[in-house]
Amino acid sequence: MLQPRIVEVEEIVLSTNSGQIGILPNDAPIATAVDIGILRIRLNDQWLTMALMGGFARIGNNEITILVNDAEKGSDINPQKAQKTLEIAEANVKKAEGRRQKIEVNLALRRARTRVEASNLIS
Repeated sequence: MLQPRIVEVEEIVLSTNSGQIGILPNDAPIATAVDIGILRIRLNDQWLTMALMGGFARIGNNEITILVNDAEKGSDINPQKAQKTLEIAEANVKKAEGRRQKIEVNLALRRARTRVEASNLIS
């Protein structure tokens, strides 16, 4: 589990259910649902990437709190394993039957794609 940290950052790009949003210092307050996707944090002119697996974010008073179901630093993801998981997820989508199974395999596919993307982004 990732531990909460307080860090001053220059910019944040967050995947929400309505698309990506950029967050800068002194931005207006907002609460939003976080989608399965990439979190990018610019700190000291370098980008830190994380794969987020859905949740919620609250932005206000120059603070952001992000609560997610799961998160991984892009640098901690093994690109080869992530790619293999993506290939398995793609195969599972093709053989899924029934509404529930199709929903589950499509969510697994989105998570796998996010992990591959996070592992391949360069700071």
